[in-house]
Amino acid sequence: MTDLFTRFSEDLQLKGLSQRTIEMYVRAVRQLTKYYQKSPEEISDEELRKYFLYNKNVRKWSRVASTISLCGIKHFYTLTLKREWTSLKFVRPEKERKLPVILSRQEVKTILDRVQFPHHRACLKVIYSLGLRIGEGTTLQVADIYSDRMFVHIHRGKGNKDRYIPLPERTLEIMRAFWKIHRNPVWLFPAPGRGGQRMPCNNTPIPISSIQIAFKEASKKAGIRKKVSVRHLRHSYATHLLEAGVSLRYVQQYLGHEDPKTTMVYTRLIKQDLAEPTRLLNQVMRDL
Repeated sequence: MTDLFTRFSEDLQLKGLSQRTIEMYVRAVRQLTKYYQKSPEEISDEELRKYFLYNKNVRKWSRVASTISLCGIKHFYTLTLKREWTSLKFVRPEKERKLPVILSRQEVKTILDRVQFPHHRACLKVIYSLGLRIGEGTTLQVADIYSDRMFVHIHRGKGNKDRYIPLPERTLEIMRAFWKIHRNPVWLFPAPGRGGQRMPCNNTPIPISSIQIAFKEASKKAGIRKKVSVRHLRHSYATHLLEAGVSLRYVQQYLGHEDPKTTMVYTRLIKQDLAEPTRLLNQVMRDL
């Protein structure tokens, strides 16, 4: 079965998917295999149907989790096993229309100030100030930083697309100060070496899981009651830029959104001047 997963991973590489996506898709097929306790080659369409219904009705998986599972398993059967995929089109979850949770600028600062370790804090500050996805932030390389032109080159973002993001002066200061601690020639945020941050670092980027845990613990210490994770720093970045008057078109480019409608959701989250509508509302309701 290990050979089957290896082949699937290689098929996804040939398709040009990112390493992060490959890992999620392989994990989705492993979860299916664990559920039925047999090789995925032996799982029937009817069993797949029951599996997706179980995830929806019993496990109560979110749309994101369900979609990742569906896409991973679909790729496995069509790419690696060369099986038809017709009877399961109906299992795609309905699109949710929830607005993302947004942290205020003060809440972001409060959380980041409570991150325990410097390497976690520096990475999270860069993720927020550049509006990055977590995988983009942890795999930033020294060569991606163009300090002379003050922008950052993001390689192979979602959809394997490159983009350029303006580099705030304060963010550059944070990057330089942290790099002087480890001086890794490749990674801006290398996995910390054994013995502490000032010891030699590994030649791999900092693990995503450690950043997620650090953010969760800092949010708890900060007393944030909202249900937030690292991805909400990206949502907050977009909203804060729009509130500051940055054009929607530029925010779309910085986030790497292909469709402007994806970015427009943040216009529904920005603070607006409600003094006049509130005055009129009070006037209408004063005789209630």
